[in-house]
Amino acid sequence: MPPALHTLGILLFLLTGKVENVSFQQSSSQLVKEGTVKLKINCSHDDNSLTVMLWYQHKQSSQSMSLIGFEYAGSPKYEGQFEDQFEITREDTVRGALIIRRANLSDSAVYFCAASTHSQSEAYFGNGTKLTVLDPNIPITPPTVKILQPSLKECKDKKDKKNKKTLVCVASGFYPDHVSVFWQIEGENVTDGVATDNATLRDGKLYSITGRLRVPARTWHTPGRKFNCTVSFFNGTHTTYHSGLVYGTDLGQGEGMTREKYLQITQTAKLSYGVFIAKSSLYGVFVLVLVWKLQASSGKQSN
Repeated sequence: MPPALHTLGILLFLLTGKVENVSFQQSSSQLVKEGTVKLKINCSHDDNSLTVMLWYQHKQSSQSMSLIGFEYAGSPKYEGQFEDQFEITREDTVRGALIIRRANLSDSAVYFCAASTHSQSEAYFGNGTKLTVLDPNIPITPPTVKILQPSLKECKDKKDKKNKKTLVCVASGFYPDHVSVFWQIEGENVTDGVATDNATLRDGKLYSITGRLRVPARTWHTPGRKFNCTVSFFNGTHTTYHSGLVYGTDLGQGEGMTREKYLQITQTAKLSYGVFIAKSSLYGVFVLVLVWKLQASSGKQSN
């Protein structure tokens, strides 16, 4: 790697989060067949002072991005390993494109467009374009969606005394991995308390992803309340939707017999039994006294 490009790559990677002053537009996610030629990913931004346009590749298996190359003053420059596979073009200062000459499976990645004024200045990044080159040996398969109900061991927050319940949505067995997860309660979209895995997980040929919804206990413990997890799945031509559904339950319904509950029940039973024995003993004493008085009264009358 040429020293100048290496230094530039490190500098821009460290500045990836600084995007607040520039608005970027990149091509939407793409699914293509292996062997597709002249695949183009477009990029544009709204700052004419940014004269350098750069392109990065980020693979899911990697923790860092790789600089493909950059274009400045009509002259594109490439990192060596990318020069034969990619072409960087520029219409003007704010518009450009990355062209993949022939799509291979190894090209599946997220491609980021970036811009700066020169090699030592602040860099701004777009949101990225996800590209999947379809493996011809794996059929397109939609996800199976299932919602796991709150754990029986989920405890109260001792700090604010609020009881929370967590529902877990598992989407599994799908290919490719162009999915997103969202939640609904009674048909209304919810975002509070929602979290989704940052990336899909691959198990063999297929993928899975997990999402979570955390709600107040009183929200979950409403019998018949509907909780939906929906996964949107892009199959290359259109988006399909796949949902899981569970209903809220009564407080305590299906919570099972925990050790604490068992101890509580047994202690209550012991206390109740003790009270019963005490009452029985007092009743027995009362009966004996009553019988004694009756016998004494009967003896006096016979005299």
